Amino acid sequence: MINNVNSVSSLSMTRGLAAIEQDSSTASSAAESAANDGGFGAVLSNVATGAVNTLKNAESMSFAGIKGTATTREVVDAVMQAQQTLQTAIAIRDKVVSAFLDVTRMQM
Repeated sequence: MINNVNSVSSLSMTRGLAAIEQDSSTASSAAESAANDGGFGAVLSNVATGAVNTLKNAESMSFAGIKGTATTREVVDAVMQAQQTLQTAIAIRDKVVSAFLDVTRMQM
């Protein structure tokens, strides 16, 4: 069974997420670095990177829980944080799509 868990843990490598390093930066430090970079695109890039890192952390904690190296509390906290991050990303996506549709409906 452990061999099955090890093979599943390699899935993040096949998804192209391995190039993104896990970072424990806070939202304020991400906003400060984005302000230094100078643009809205930089802010979105930092937010997206943070979201991917949160999801990768939840995935690794889940595997650690299956292996028995992490407590149930740690696994639940990581998964709940990933769920909140995913819901935020979906809400932002919905707002962007809505704004795009409003722009396309404008008369020229």
